[in-house]
Amino acid sequence: MKVFVTGVCGQLGYDTVNELNKRGFTAVGSDILSESACACEYIQLDITDKDAVEKVLAESKPDAVIHCAAWTAVDAAEDEENQDKVRKVNAVGTENIALACKALDIKMMYISTDYVFDGQGEEPWQPDCKDYAPLSVYGQTKLEGELAVADNVEKHFIVRIAWVFGKNGNNFIKTMLNVGKKYDKLTVVCDQIGTPTYTYDLARLLVDMIETDKYGYYHATNEGGFISWYEFAKEIFAQAVECGHTEYNVERLEVKPVTTEEYGVSKAARPFNSRLDKSKLVENGFKPLPTWQDALARYLKEIEF
Repeated sequence: MKVFVTGVCGQLGYDTVNELNKRGFTAVGSDILSESACACEYIQLDITDKDAVEKVLAESKPDAVIHCAAWTAVDAAEDEENQDKVRKVNAVGTENIALACKALDIKMMYISTDYVFDGQGEEPWQPDCKDYAPLSVYGQTKLEGELAVADNVEKHFIVRIAWVFGKNGNNFIKTMLNVGKKYDKLTVVCDQIGTPTYTYDLARLLVDMIETDKYGYYHATNEGGFISWYEFAKEIFAQAVECGHTEYNVERLEVKPVTTEEYGVSKAARPFNSRLDKSKLVENGFKPLPTWQDALARYLKEIEF
């Protein structure tokens, strides 16, 4: 099986290529940068260029595309000077890939986000829920990408994820470890609830899925229960101490919970409810991801801090 992966310079694309290699599949990676550290054939590609997308995919002849590339800087997406770029990448770029997949009659997997919903309430979002109400430019453009895939590609997977962390990029864990070294008091929001997703674990699931014809909408995060960012931060520091990093112990570092309102307004509205219902995975025979606590422990052994 030959799989074309976009966004291989990011956390998820990088891990997805490694997972494909591990299983003996042929991976072809692409991104906007001139070169990549990913272990596969690499093609520099601007997904907003329709002709280039069409040409590259037609020549590559993959059996499937896993589309990880996206504009993910949520706050910067709100800046007026960036909004056109964000839409070009997340909506137009995704449509370009969808149209190329349609022409080749191949599978397409699109990685999306809980930001397509309004983030209210306490009930976990269902994968087939169509009550879309994005609160940000990022959420709106990712929704437009979803619709482009669903409208154009018969053999599609749309997989929403949340609170992503991986080795090959910046994320909440790395931020906490950095600020935890610099300061002895931190405030972290306690009223935004969700579950983390480790890209190493997610990549395994995505490759499991792309091998099948069980198309549709799915939600995927690690197991282990719903938590707040504050609870996640506390566990990050507790596990870091267990790894021998005593600079994060409670005697030196105080972590205080605050509401989103107390923390201060960010440019892009954040969802309070990022709970995602993942039961459809099991119903379709897919193996759930390990707990986020276990994922965090493995991740801390993988990175230098």
